[in-house]
Amino acid sequence: MDTITLEAKDICVDFPGVKALAHVDFQLLSGEIHALVGANGAGKSTLMKVLAGANPGYRGDIRLDGEAVELRSPGTAKRLGIQIVYQEVDQALAPALSAAENMLLDELGKPGRLWVDWRALYRQAEQLKCQLRMDFDVRMPVSRLTLAQKQMVLIARALHSRCRILLLDEPTAPLSTVETETLFALCRDLVKERRISIVFISHRLPEVLGLCDRYTVLLGGKLAASGPITPQTTAGELVAHMLGGEMETARSRLSGAPGGELLSVHGLSSRDGSLRDISLTVRHGEIIGLAGLVGAGKSELCKALFGILPRASGEILLDGRPVNPRCPADGAALGMGLVPEERRKEGLFPGESVSFHLGIASLKQWSRLSFLSSRRLEQNARTQIERLEIKTPSTRQRMELLSGGNQQKAVVGKWLAAGCRLYLLDEPTKGVDVGAKAEMLRLMTQLAQAGCGVLYASADPSELLQVTDRIYVLYGGSIAAELVTARTSEEEITYYAVGGKAPFLPPEQRERGTQS
Repeated sequence: MDTITLEAKDICVDFPGVKALAHVDFQLLSGEIHALVGANGAGKSTLMKVLAGANPGYRGDIRLDGEAVELRSPGTAKRLGIQIVYQEVDQALAPALSAAENMLLDELGKPGRLWVDWRALYRQAEQLKCQLRMDFDVRMPVSRLTLAQKQMVLIARALHSRCRILLLDEPTAPLSTVETETLFALCRDLVKERRISIVFISHRLPEVLGLCDRYTVLLGGKLAASGPITPQTTAGELVAHMLGGEMETARSRLSGAPGGELLSVHGLSSRDGSLRDISLTVRHGEIIGLAGLVGAGKSELCKALFGILPRASGEILLDGRPVNPRCPADGAALGMGLVPEERRKEGLFPGESVSFHLGIASLKQWSRLSFLSSRRLEQNARTQIERLEIKTPSTRQRMELLSGGNQQKAVVGKWLAAGCRLYLLDEPTKGVDVGAKAEMLRLMTQLAQAGCGVLYASADPSELLQVTDRIYVLYGGSIAAELVTARTSEEEITYYAVGGKAPFLPPEQRERGTQS
């Protein structure tokens, strides 16, 4: 029988106006990968922070190897061997330091340390790099790493601290398919070789079913279900627990006749070389997908169109007129709205209220004689909160206190209030639960039906197939293929995303070709 490594009983956490956790029980067995799932705002991250010592105000009992412990600070949790890797990676990194220094940051910060053996530090960092199969220079400043690489640096830091319990909060959200498989292989090795126990939060249910041994489902801050994951466990079963019943599946996009050309891009290249000779079109009422692996250029293209990433060459036309956005203010003034991939770093104001945040992109609408109207801001906030079903105790709640999924909805909501004609959505469903994801996909369809254009970047081909009209696949900063959604497949999208050259042949045709 597997022994219980960590046991939390009757855990309660209260925030202003919100009961985040209500009498939750949780058990983690020795050497298992345990999935913690639930809709946005269900209490997953709150429970993880309790276990990591970052929520010292919790009530309840926690036992480690049968002995009572008080997890009232992150330092205490780390000393007991509990490490956490948060979803918002930039909050836990020192951007001016190298990847190696960030990997060994806990060791460098020990009291009484007078000097650093740099040769030994880089040697240890190289060992961690090889263990995690990372492909970047550990001496590089962490600010220059991709989101996926930053995630691996944090995991390396946790492993170096000889943790026995590893808490992973949406670790695969910024990772490509290949990077995700590498992480999964690492998790299995840690469990098998070191008997580390892992708590794994993810909204990607196929990952949960393929990787984890047991699951716990939270709903509205309460324990909804728990049990072993067997071959008979289905995603539908978990969704039913997460939402308290069956969920209506998202309908595929029913394309109407698109209007005239809204966006036309010809030969766009960026100064930093991340984009090369990009040409594409988006028509009024059309949803265009941008597919590709992490680093393929999806985010860079959205930023170049919005005026963040400087262009070296190329032409951008909106409704047939040449435009030259040089900064985000230019992009917004042209009727574009950008939902960036790294929402907390680039898309929201954590310390501001929900009301202010939802009106920030269209302040002129809520102003009179340069003075903001609180009444108009409140009215707009209530409209967007209802429209997007944002869970918040009030319009005055600070953005940083919302769950990740509700923050994402608010990032989208500020552009809805601005009435944009072209929406640039970079991984808008990343880190949101299945219900919110379906709502986001339906919202895209509504925007297209209203005559707007949507450019939707996603590393998930299945989502692109649900809502888009056409799909551009990027590889190495260039467009590898333009596909009509109704006549393509996940396999064809993936084929071009990993560098495949035209023409693509379905499996049955390839088999016939090898047999002839």
